[in-house]
Amino acid sequence: MSARSRAAWPLVALFAAGYLAAYLLPTVVGRLSSGLGLSSTQAGLIGSALLLSSAAAGFTLASRVERYGERRLARLGLLLAFAGYGGGALTTYVPLVVAGAAVGGFGSGTATAVAAAGMAARPDPHRATTLGLLTVSATAGTLYLTIPHLGGGHALPFAAIALVAAAVWPVTGRLPEAGPARVTAAGDAPVSPLPRLRSGAVLAVGMLCWSLAQNALWGVSGRIGLNQAGLSEVTVGAVFAVALGAGLLGVSGAGALGLRLGRTAPIGVGTVVIAGCVVLSSSARDLPSFAGGVMLWNVFYPVVLSYLLGLAAALDPRGRWAVLVGSASSLGVACGPLTGSLLSEQLGFVGMGTVLAALLLVVAGPLGVVARGVSGRGPVVGTVHQDEPRVALAS
Repeated sequence: MSARSRAAWPLVALFAAGYLAAYLLPTVVGRLSSGLGLSSTQAGLIGSALLLSSAAAGFTLASRVERYGERRLARLGLLLAFAGYGGGALTTYVPLVVAGAAVGGFGSGTATAVAAAGMAARPDPHRATTLGLLTVSATAGTLYLTIPHLGGGHALPFAAIALVAAAVWPVTGRLPEAGPARVTAAGDAPVSPLPRLRSGAVLAVGMLCWSLAQNALWGVSGRIGLNQAGLSEVTVGAVFAVALGAGLLGVSGAGALGLRLGRTAPIGVGTVVIAGCVVLSSSARDLPSFAGGVMLWNVFYPVVLSYLLGLAAALDPRGRWAVLVGSASSLGVACGPLTGSLLSEQLGFVGMGTVLAALLLVVAGPLGVVARGVSGRGPVVGTVHQDEPRVALAS
């Protein structure tokens, strides 16, 4: 059994540790505002700095994971995450909190980059990605239910992310010390160009817009429930908790379905359904419509995300497109809350939802086209393809 095969669960754990900060962003931003006396805009900017730093790590490391080795980079990422978030949890001095969020974000992005590259080389990257999303959803859901009972302040969510990074550290010992080297018949080790450049670029841009739309709504969902639907904070929190549970069902369903329907229908049709959920959530004026929109949205969002990430992995078995597309997604996540706030202030919640739904409908077409053009798993590690340099991966 190869090192890649043995490393499945370590990659899943690493993926969950890297993605956790983005999943906990609403409570991180809320606690920064209430715990440090910051305005909503100031707290949101710190959250954006965290995610932008995470995206920067992905763009920086997209083609370097093999060079430096999965184990080394994974440990560096987890160390930065533990030090950054842990340091931010121990202080109330805002500049140090900002620095901790940025350092921790870079660590999260590094861990995610390693996990994405490793998952792309798996025989079934969609299954690995689904397991990763299932794990991070379950972890985030548990923390959403636990943190409110442990007290206030910004330290708790920061400390939780740091502790998860520390908990994942031991499993990195099962990752390879150095990535497999690409060799040719002549024995040299060339650096191959990115395959399927046009499809990858369309997917990256589409993923940025897709994630921006999702997180623009997520950033103001609490305000929609409180101000427009007239719900209490307790009720809104309960809706979010149930929605996370619904998301687990969605991820489980995606894992069970696999590629039986291909990727085109889940991505294209799923994005259209999400657009409808966005309209329903943004126009909610009572509990049934608000809860229905949020829960349906959380069912379909991780399903489509798993297929998008699996599609990115299928474009390049070395994982470079998986890392780049994931980083583009992080960039969209970072810009989402600010976009949602600006649109809701200018157009109201209903107008904002209409604009975001239209954006999703626009990107659904190109994303579906890319998915249709990539059949099956994509390039398989260790094989030779006509449209790529004739190289093989040394096992």
